[in-house]
Amino acid sequence: MKNKIVGYMIIGISLIIGFITYSFNKALSEIVNTNCSHGSDCVMWESINFQTNTSLILMIAVILVGAYLVFFTEDKKKPRNKIKYSELRKKLSEDENLVLSKIVESDGTIFQSELVEKTDFNKVKITRILDSLEGKGVITRKRRGMTNVVILNSKYD
Repeated sequence: MKNKIVGYMIIGISLIIGFITYSFNKALSEIVNTNCSHGSDCVMWESINFQTNTSLILMIAVILVGAYLVFFTEDKKKPRNKIKYSELRKKLSEDENLVLSKIVESDGTIFQSELVEKTDFNKVKITRILDSLEGKGVITRKRRGMTNVVILNSKYD
């Protein structure tokens, strides 16, 4: 997730915890007022004050962590410059362009065996063309069973 979203979530959760602490403190104060006959010298008041102060300190610390994430951190992903297909196609051979068009037609993912069927090239020629495209960073291949899945890299638009 992006750091800012996480920061907002942390701040939101800590505010909810703060509301719960306030409600709990208010209820306990009412209980102590009705049950404690010693007044402000009652031990229960000290306990309530300690618990309230501790929870407030923790809540403020968590809010500060959330604020740090929101305001002072940046996501490390840099936007990639997309390369247009028209520019890429000028650099490829006719056979590479044909194979690339079949990959694009199949939404950027296709089995290598399907490329053999769709292009009428033999397995060896498809393998050599895919080696070339992979070397140029246009595609990646992943082994799936007895064949490869050919995936178009996302840097192309």
